[in-house]
This record gives sequence, C-alpha cells and structure tokens, in this order.
Amino acid sequence: MKVRGLRWWIIGLVCLATIINYIDRSALAIMWPDISSDLGMDKNDYALILNIFLVAYAVGQSVSGKMFDKIGTKLGFVVSITVWGLATALHALARGVLSFSVFRVLLGLGEAGNWPGAVKSNAEWFPSKERALAQGIFNSGAAMGSIVAPPLIAVVWVAIGWEMTFVLLGMLGILWVIPWLIFNKALPSKHTWITEEERNFIMAGIEQKKEDAEKPGLSMMQILSHRESWAVLASRFFVEPIWWLFVGWMPIYLADVYGFNVKEIGFFAWVPYVGAAIGSLSGGYYSGRLMIKGASVDQARKKTILVGCVIMFVGMAATILYGNTPEKFVGIVAVVLYGFQFVISNIQTIPSDLFSGKSVGSLAGLGGTVGIFSVIIMNFLVPVITDNYSYTPIFIMIAVFVPLGYLSINFFAKEIKPIG
Repeated sequence: MKVRGLRWWIIGLVCLATIINYIDRSALAIMWPDISSDLGMDKNDYALILNIFLVAYAVGQSVSGKMFDKIGTKLGFVVSITVWGLATALHALARGVLSFSVFRVLLGLGEAGNWPGAVKSNAEWFPSKERALAQGIFNSGAAMGSIVAPPLIAVVWVAIGWEMTFVLLGMLGILWVIPWLIFNKALPSKHTWITEEERNFIMAGIEQKKEDAEKPGLSMMQILSHRESWAVLASRFFVEPIWWLFVGWMPIYLADVYGFNVKEIGFFAWVPYVGAAIGSLSGGYYSGRLMIKGASVDQARKKTILVGCVIMFVGMAATILYGNTPEKFVGIVAVVLYGFQFVISNIQTIPSDLFSGKSVGSLAGLGGTVGIFSVIIMNFLVPVITDNYSYTPIFIMIAVFVPLGYLSINFFAKEIKPIG
C-alpha cells in the first residue's frame, strides 16, 4: 500500500497531538475559579503550581530532546503522550497545592517532549524549504488546542464537574497513540507506504550533512561551542514569555479584571488563538515562499522573524494603550499571538537548519528549557506586581523583550546555515 503525501499525514498527527497537549494544559487555568473555590486556594497557589509545572516542563524539554535523539521520534512520542495523558487524568485526585504540584510535574515532563520531538520529526520528513511550514502546522495545533479548550472544557465542566473533566481529557492522548503507531512505521528512507516520488523529494531537499544513522549526536558542550546555537537559546529566552503570559494568565486576568466565571472565560478566552493559528501557518508559508523565490535559509528566517516581531511589538503597545474592555483586549491579543506564532515557527526550525541527525532534538530541547526558565521568572513576578499595581508593568516588560529577541538572533547567528 502506498499513501500519497505521507509526510502531511505525519505532521497532521503531530498537530493533533499538540491540540491535545494544549487542551490538557489549559484545563487547570480555565477551571481554576471552580477548583479554587472548591479547595480553598488563591492566585498565589495558582502561580506556585504553574511554576512547578514549568520547572518540570523546562527540565523535560532537555531530557526529552536527548530521549528523542536516542530512541527516535516514533517511540519518543508514544512515551511523552502516554505520560501526559495519565498525568492529566490523575488531576481528578488532587485536593491541594501538593497533590496538584505532583501531577503537574508529571504533566510537564510528558508534555515537554512534544516540541523537540516535532522539530526532529520535521527534520526527518520535510526538505528545508517546507520545514518552517511543517513547523507552522505543528505550532498551529497549540493555537487550535487553545481555541477548542475554553468552550470544550466549559461545556464538559458544566456536565460532569472538574474531576471527571480531567479524566476525560487524559484519555484523548492515550487514544492518539493508535493512529501514530499505524502511520509512523519508519523513516522516509525505509517506509513501505511512501511513494518513490515523495521519498526522492524529501531526501533530495534535506540540506544537511550525510550521517550514519547509528552515529551518536554531538555532546551538549559541542553543540554550545558553536556561536549559532546561542541564537536559539537567547531568542527563546526573550520570546517565550509572550506566549505563556497569555496561555497561563489570560483566564486569570479575565477573572481578576472583569470578574468572569468559568463559562464567561470559555466564551472569550479562545478568540486570541484564532490569530495564533493563522500566524503559525502564515509564518511557515512566508519563509518557504521566500526560499522558493531564491532567498537563502538565513535571509528567509531572519526576514520572517523581523516581520513577526514588528507585529508583536505593535500589538503589545496596543494592549497597553487600548485594551480597556474584554472585547478589545482579546482582539488585540489575537494580533500579538499572530505575530508570536509567525516568529516562533521559524525560531524553532533553526536547530534543524544548523544541525542534523541526533543533534537536532538536543538543541531544540535545550532551547525550550531556556525559554521556560524565562517564563518561570515572569510567573513569579505576575502575582507580586499585579497585586500591588496592575498588569500594565508586565505588558511593558514583555513588549521590551520583543526587539531583544530579534537582535539576539542577528548577534549570535551571522548566517543561519548547516554547521560542519
């Protein structure tokens, strides 16, 4: 049996995993007004639980990157999504900060694998000119999951309560493993379902060193000895908090500032992620079109990142100046998240532009770890600053991070191209 366009089926499944990832991840924030009321917890408890999750998630990015390089994308995804699916279901048993923290640690360790795994999978299944588009399709899953999560979780919560909602959501990931094992039998060079035309197209378009599949990847010290690797780490440190500010705190912001309950959060909180979904696909498509028209990988990545950063910065400024109603706020945040996803699909692709084989997942994972530690710092600041002032200083800080993210790429990576 031959399947035409098999690489698109593979990235479609990775996108679906990402949708499930974000539904599971968003559940706690969306249902927090009810959970906190039931269990007598407050915003500081939420910040602590969120940061414990993020520490595990940050560690999990690097560990998962090495795991995917060692056991491959097929088994790597099975391990990751099984762990986070079970962890989500176990949230039903939580009764306080300690138990929620334990289950969030398991969730963070499992969910972290989705990102380095996707970067590695895209490096294996897509030529360089399609890679950012593939990354955009994958990243659009984060946005689509965030679009689906608020209304879906609100409806299920009304019907069965928060405990059983966690159980139901946890089952989604376990079910995903079935089609993944069916379709992802082997790499393109050895897959029996791939057409010869598609196999040749993929292999001819992979701009990387020819490596023995059994050859070990570079050590982390070897990867970091290259200046270009630091472009990935620094840019993710500055850019990552922009996404997580709204993913982690927008439901709380709507509850704090406008007094929204779970159903009202469900009605509003999905809107910005429409912009994010469009941005994911647009950023990948735009850089791919630039390369088709003759731009180098370096030119295409940097121009796309610049465009997205301008959109983000303008959007953050508008959030501060004009986001004074819930309708305006979610509309402007949609623009910010459009810019973020326009940018991040290309930043996350840089590890596969620089390295190949068993080094891609390692750099991608470490980049995720660095980005999340920046988010952890922000999360400690949010309750302190918002309790004493407002959310405006946080928005200003994030706006300043945008140009720093762009400048860090140009400073460390004079040219984005394969190393060695």
